[in-house]
Amino acid sequence: MDADGAGLPHSGGVQYSLMASPVVTRPTGFAQRMARISVSATAAMMIEAEKLRSEGADLIDFGAGEPDFATPEHIKKAAVAALEQNFTRYTPTGGIAALKDAIRQTHAQDFKSTYTRDEVLVTVGGKHALFNAISALIDHGDEVILPAPYWVSFKDMITYAGATPVVVSTDESKGFTLTTEMVSRHLTARTRMILLNSPSNPSGAVFSAQLFRDLLDICRQRGIWLLSDECYSKFIYEGVPYSVASEPESKDWVIIAGSLSKTYAMTGWRLGYALAPKAVVKQMLNLQSHSTSNPTSIVQKAAIAALTGPQEPVGEMLAEYTRRRKVIVEGLRAIPGVSCTMPAGAFYAYPNVSGLLGGKGPKTPMELSEQLLHKAGLVTVPGEAFGTEQHLRFSYATSMKNIENGLRRLAEFAQTLRA
Repeated sequence: MDADGAGLPHSGGVQYSLMASPVVTRPTGFAQRMARISVSATAAMMIEAEKLRSEGADLIDFGAGEPDFATPEHIKKAAVAALEQNFTRYTPTGGIAALKDAIRQTHAQDFKSTYTRDEVLVTVGGKHALFNAISALIDHGDEVILPAPYWVSFKDMITYAGATPVVVSTDESKGFTLTTEMVSRHLTARTRMILLNSPSNPSGAVFSAQLFRDLLDICRQRGIWLLSDECYSKFIYEGVPYSVASEPESKDWVIIAGSLSKTYAMTGWRLGYALAPKAVVKQMLNLQSHSTSNPTSIVQKAAIAALTGPQEPVGEMLAEYTRRRKVIVEGLRAIPGVSCTMPAGAFYAYPNVSGLLGGKGPKTPMELSEQLLHKAGLVTVPGEAFGTEQHLRFSYATSMKNIENGLRRLAEFAQTLRA
């Protein structure tokens, strides 16, 4: 090697020298795809609420989309046992076989589906399953049918993949229902997927089995995918839970995204899954192998306990949500300027607050949500995050005391707008 540094390795076109530091040009800007996504409105509201809480503010939180119940004991014990047995190493990227079997067998028991082990992918939360599916199947120039109101992350996932979300408004007067005709009007040659979330976050709407069947027929005829998010499938107040995967010969067109987060009060554990054709699972697995790799080992053991163990905690949560639903919806309806459909599932109320907007008061749900936070100590999520412009989302996954006190604060704040 020459004394002047000749022959030393190069980096980014800059030659290193023993005698002088290399001249480095700092990278500027971000990848263009980052401009296609935004910070989740729910996350932003939680950040602001936490800031106020740290300053001593007395807040009542209707924003959190997670159960206020503790994870059932038998699930926690399974995780502890996994630790004690040193089950802490890498597992197969797509999940251990025992968990895949527990997922497909539970789904078969609940919905009469017929998935095999190689049609199951275990993911780091239900959101991960959705992201993997959209990334694997949707490309630039594609269109995805997305009913509104929609969960906040759906739109960003679609745009991140380079596709266009085609928003279809639902019928609020009939409980935010969707019809085949509403969807059909928006189908084009570029339609690649229909994305449904039932029960719905944020509206609590439950789409009928007949709607799913009709849309499945459309998917077969046009060669497009039906992605069904079943995150809240166990929380239905009337009737019985349904999955489109129960329909005969549906698997070639359907991807199911599921989660243990809400059903078993395991939001922080981050465990979800996808059920899909083998070829689709393989592509999603390829993507996962280069991002997260396997879901956490001990959480997989806990998930087996959740799926195969006692199910009474799920029924207890549903019973409590039923009580809370009645109180919060009746309380919202009693406030002048507010109307609210009765949610058929999940644990959210999605009131229309258009009667509180305008005049000298807030002009938009975003402004109303900000004023409720700072003036009334109420944490809500504005409807703009979900694709509507007249609503707020209230999560009733909180105590009855908080619901009652929160409704009182809301009524008092609404009174100031009419003064």
